[in-house]
Amino acid sequence: MKKSLLLLLSLFFTVPFLSFAHTDKDLKAGFQTGDPGIRSINAMAFGPEGILFLGDSKNAEIIAIDTKDSQAGKAAEQINIQHVDKQIAALLGTTTDDILIQDMAVNPVSKSIYLAIHTKDGQPMILKTNGKDFEPVALNPVSHSKIGLNKAITADAKDRRGRSMRQWAISDLAFYEGKVMVSGLSSEEFASTFRSIPFPFNDKQMHASLEIYHAAHGQYETHAPIKTFMPFKLNGQDHLIASYTCTPLVVVPLQDFKPGKHTKGKTVAELGNRNTPLDIISYEKEGKSYILMANSSRALMKIDPAKIEQFEDYLTEPVEESSATAGVSFINLPYVNVLQLDKLDDQSVVMLQRMSNGDLNLHATGTRRL
Repeated sequence: MKKSLLLLLSLFFTVPFLSFAHTDKDLKAGFQTGDPGIRSINAMAFGPEGILFLGDSKNAEIIAIDTKDSQAGKAAEQINIQHVDKQIAALLGTTTDDILIQDMAVNPVSKSIYLAIHTKDGQPMILKTNGKDFEPVALNPVSHSKIGLNKAITADAKDRRGRSMRQWAISDLAFYEGKVMVSGLSSEEFASTFRSIPFPFNDKQMHASLEIYHAAHGQYETHAPIKTFMPFKLNGQDHLIASYTCTPLVVVPLQDFKPGKHTKGKTVAELGNRNTPLDIISYEKEGKSYILMANSSRALMKIDPAKIEQFEDYLTEPVEESSATAGVSFINLPYVNVLQLDKLDDQSVVMLQRMSNGDLNLHATGTRRL
């Protein structure tokens, strides 16, 4: 998965957006203990050493939390936690309609599963699994480091329907090769933005605007935020694989992102309108990589990245038929209402899924079944 030394050196000296390689430095050297002032948790992802990155759209900040959950653990042989929303509501002394599970992330070291929770009064919190139960993760005081986003979309920005756009200051994030990568909206003319922030945080922060062709809408777009993304190697090069509402699938070589520059993504598939992608991960089965994407209105989708690598006829024409698809093919897996996804280990994937009887369950599925 690693680049050759020659390519690494080339990127280090010629591509500023990617020039911050991970080193052996103390990642927590600049952490402080106290209240990070978290007002929202719109996305989260784990980095090394039990460090959990939180995206706070209300504050337009990325916060790195030392969870102190860095002791190696094994994934449970069988994860099947039922009535997740009822358990959480009981723990918080409220009702299920008062809570929103905003995101989920698996600690790759301890294998604990973390959930970001919002309540109707706006209070953000994090819970993690403890066997078949959940326990709170302390957020005040906590050892942390944080950075504010440059040129984030303003707190008073509204869409055409008068709804606040601030929640999309951060739509998704990931930690990859020493950098926190962040999608969302900025205050600039072309609002859709992808950021690369070296970690440990310093005063360097880079962002580029992003334009894509949206086949279901029949137009190029620069204001719709990426809803979910992941870094992934295609043809041996680092790429961003991203999806948007209604549901274009887009790829961009990471080396195409330049600080302050406008970037055009390549639309490789239209996966159907009237749908929002919720989560995207990769996994391996029998030595081959696959992509999984959860959706608000469609079944779990399985995509072969080799087909993306081979696809050259990028979409530039409208897909006019309602709910029609085009471009790279995919398989609908027999899992519906999957709200969150993450890789648990090399053999299994964990899903937060609303079952047909209305129960909200957290369960693991072996990759051999996918």
